[in-house]
Amino acid sequence: MKAHDGMYIGGEWRPAAGRDRIEVVNPADELVIASVPAGTADDVDAAVRAAREAFPGWAATAPAERAALIGALRDVLIARKSEIAELITTELGSPLGFAEMVHVGAPIAVASSYAELAASYAFEERIGNSTVLLEPVGVVGAITPWNYPLHQVVAKVAPALAAGCTLVLKPAEDTPLTAQLFAEAVHEAGIPAGVFNLVTGTGPVAGQALAAHEGVDLVSFTGSTAVGKQIGATAGAAIKRVALELGGKSANVILPGADLAKAVATGVGHVMNNAGQSCNALTRMLVHRDQYEEAVALAAAAVATYPTGDPGDAATRLGPVVNAKQHARVRGYIAKGIEEGARLVAGGPDAPHARGYFVAPTVFADVTPDMTIAQEEIFGPVLSILSYEDEEDALRIANGTVYGLGGAVWAADEETAVAFARRMDTGQVDINGGRFNVLAPFGGYKQSGVGRELGPHGLAEYLQTKSLQF
Repeated sequence: MKAHDGMYIGGEWRPAAGRDRIEVVNPADELVIASVPAGTADDVDAAVRAAREAFPGWAATAPAERAALIGALRDVLIARKSEIAELITTELGSPLGFAEMVHVGAPIAVASSYAELAASYAFEERIGNSTVLLEPVGVVGAITPWNYPLHQVVAKVAPALAAGCTLVLKPAEDTPLTAQLFAEAVHEAGIPAGVFNLVTGTGPVAGQALAAHEGVDLVSFTGSTAVGKQIGATAGAAIKRVALELGGKSANVILPGADLAKAVATGVGHVMNNAGQSCNALTRMLVHRDQYEEAVALAAAAVATYPTGDPGDAATRLGPVVNAKQHARVRGYIAKGIEEGARLVAGGPDAPHARGYFVAPTVFADVTPDMTIAQEEIFGPVLSILSYEDEEDALRIANGTVYGLGGAVWAADEETAVAFARRMDTGQVDINGGRFNVLAPFGGYKQSGVGRELGPHGLAEYLQTKSLQF
């Protein structure tokens, strides 16, 4: 894909207000593959004005018509599925098979779900002598991360469109080409001019301008907890709504009697997928002390099946992390784990290749709950294995971080697993390997965020309530 030199505003590609550029680097070989405009506050203002102008007409569009256009967008994504997967492999470093199945497959499923929801959702109901209306909140400022560059865009854009909102998207500066391709798909699908707008740029400039703009009614942000706090403060000063999907340090709790081999192998895969760059990655594996060493051995064997290499090679299961900064950050955490006394079972801080931002798949044992690698989000292919004495101890460890995004419980029976999961302070828990559900609400407790994405709960984030009394 050839990068666009402008911004997608008001249904057309317009020249950027400034001359600064952002280089896009292939993390597998460190070569510059393209550059895009670094948007300014003026670009953001133009995009917000276009969204505001388009809002009345789009909000008044019948839900069935909005549903049909979301369906048309989904169809364009399906038609360009291979092209998108190859782009994400080049731009993010995701292995091609994972890019096709997850990076493109998941957002297509999400778009399909909102095409159906937009047509069937009850936007009004009768309560006593009142009619309660659910109306679009207005203009949405959507700020998305680089780790799932299409999925996170669709998870915001599709429900906002279904609700009747208009948007301005500011994608991550590491993966802007996927967002530009998405804008092409929006245009091809026939979504009216101004309903969706794209401004590429950096967080401190374009992102901050979007969050602070008086014409934005809701800011939907996915990214780090630190940046989420800043956006929350900016939005709070203007009394505007926020939806924040932030960091995580999810626990994978394996209770006695569970299928240990399956639980460990699945848990390792959950951490290694996408090079560990998933906010809900199960980065803390909790195992009873009597099965601890067996679990460590199983984890070491499992991680050996994740070779690093060219993400375009079908044999590669672990690609690079996204950029040089992340590369240094993850390797720094690995060094910190060794320094604090954790036992290195696999991997380590040494780069496995001379070129590219690759990190060796790493497993630590003898990790204690107070260690840095057990408390802070690493965002790389690093697994910490902790032991516990009994269920109460396991619960204390699982709930013992500032995060609460994801989690998993494995037990001999569903009833035991569910009973434990009910006591976990986290927004989503997989029971005995439960599969991801694009209709289930996704979001966190504590410092993992505010609000929910996906399904009807995700649609509700973009609606506001009005009651009419008779």
